[in-house]
Amino acid sequence: MSEPYFNNIKTELLRADLKTNLKITRSALGDTADLNIINITIGNTECAILSIEGMASSQLLAELVFEPLTSYAEKEPTANQIIEMLEKHSLMSTDRQLVTDFGTLIELLFSGFAAILLDSIPRAICLGIQGFEKRTVSIPEAEQTISGARDSFTETLRTNMSLVRRRLKTPALQFELCKVGKLSVTDICIAHIEGRASTETINKIMQKLQSIELDTVLNAGYLMPFLDETYNRSIFSALTVTERPDNACAALNEGKILVIIDGSPGCILLPTVFADNFRTMDDYCEKPFYAAFSRWIKYASFLLAVLLPGLYTALVMFHPEVFPLKLLLNLAAAEVATPYPPVVEMLLLMVLFEIMREAGVRLPRSVGGAVSIVGGLIIGDAAVKSGMVSQPLLIVVGMTATASFVLPSLYPAITVLRLIFIIAGGFGGLYGIAVASALLIFNIAAVDQYGTAFTSPLLPLRPHGLKDIFSRAGFRELAKRHTTVTDD
Repeated sequence: MSEPYFNNIKTELLRADLKTNLKITRSALGDTADLNIINITIGNTECAILSIEGMASSQLLAELVFEPLTSYAEKEPTANQIIEMLEKHSLMSTDRQLVTDFGTLIELLFSGFAAILLDSIPRAICLGIQGFEKRTVSIPEAEQTISGARDSFTETLRTNMSLVRRRLKTPALQFELCKVGKLSVTDICIAHIEGRASTETINKIMQKLQSIELDTVLNAGYLMPFLDETYNRSIFSALTVTERPDNACAALNEGKILVIIDGSPGCILLPTVFADNFRTMDDYCEKPFYAAFSRWIKYASFLLAVLLPGLYTALVMFHPEVFPLKLLLNLAAAEVATPYPPVVEMLLLMVLFEIMREAGVRLPRSVGGAVSIVGGLIIGDAAVKSGMVSQPLLIVVGMTATASFVLPSLYPAITVLRLIFIIAGGFGGLYGIAVASALLIFNIAAVDQYGTAFTSPLLPLRPHGLKDIFSRAGFRELAKRHTTVTDD
C-alpha cells in the first residue's frame, strides 16, 4: 500500500504565504469534497476560514467567526493586529488552539474545529465549534436497570466524560486523553480516582494504548486484546464493558480504571474480578438480605447454565442408578423412542437454540423476539413429536437457556463451557465432568490482571472483601471501611 501524502507533510510547519498553506492543505486532504474554504479580506489582509462539512456547526461558524471578523474588518486592521485580536482579545470559542503545523491543523479540522489562516502569518487559530450529529443520552439497552439511574453512555467522548463528572464532583477524579489509530485517530480517555487506582497500572495502560498500531479503533472490542493480558489464554474476559455511568462510577470508587472510547457507548473497566459479574447497581437499591438472595440466585444460575446439560447427559448415559425408579423408567422410555444418543441430542438442541437466539438478536427488534419464540415453540414441539429428541431433554435445554440469560456479561463464556461439559459428560460420565470442572477452576485461578487476581477476594483471601461478594455489605459498614481492588 502506498504511503499517503498526508504522512509526508504532517510534521511540516505552516508557511507565511496563505496560498501555499491552502494548496498544501488541499493536497494533504486529496481535494476532498467536504473541505469548506471561505476566503475573506479584512482590511488589506487576505484570510481563509477552513472547516469540514458536517463536523463544524454552521450556525456557530456564522455567529462566533463570521460576524466578529466582518465587524472587525470595518477598522481596516493589519495582519498583526488581526492575529493579536484573535489570540488575546477575542472570545469566539471556549476551545481555542494555536496551531503551527499541518498535522495538528488537519486533525483539528476533522474533530470539528474551524481554522482561521491569515496571509503573512505562519500559524492558524483553531476554534472548537463542533456541530456533528450525535445521539442523545438514553436509557441503557444492554444493561437493564430496575431501581438505578436511567441514563447511559453515548458515542460522544465529551458527553461520557460529563456523565461521570456529574456523579463524582471531586478533584481526585482525573481524565487523561490520548489518540489511537493511524487512520481513525480515535480519542481515548482514561479516568481514575487519584489515590485509589494504582499509578503503576495507569502508566501501564497508557503505554499499551500508545503502542497500538491499528489503522482504526471503532469500539471497545478493538482495544480489549491489547488491554487484557490474558485475552488469548482465558475463557473469561478479565475486562468489563459497561454502558451505565453509575456502574462506572462505582467501579472508579473501588480503585478501577475507566477507558472511554470516542464513538463507542461501551466503556472498559479494569481490572475486574470474577465476582463482578454477579453484582449489579440494583443490589444497592434493595435491602441487604434480598440483595444477598439475588446474588446467590445468580451463582446458582451460572452453575445450572454451565453444568446442567453435561450433568444430565452423564447421568443418563453412565449413571442411571442415581435417578428414582419412576423417573428412571420415564427417562428410559423417552430415550428409547429417539434414534440418537443423549449427547448427540443435547448438542443438536444447543446448536439449534443458538441459531434461534442469533436470529432473534440480528433481526429488527419488532420481529426478533417473536421469531425466536415462535421458532422455539414450533421446532421444539415438532422435534419431540417426530421422535428426534426426548421431552425431558427439551426441558433441560429450556432451563439451561433461561439460567444463561441471568448473566448476560458471561453469556459468551457460558455458551462455550456448556458445549465442553456436554462432550465431557457424554464421553466420560461424572469423571469427565470432574476433569472439566478442575480445568475450569485452574483457568479461572490462573488469571491475574494488572496485579489483581481474577479470583479475588477468595484467592488470595481478603476477609474484609468477602462481605460484598456472597452478600451485600450495609452502607454503614462501607462508610467505616472502604475497600479497593488493590487492597491486601
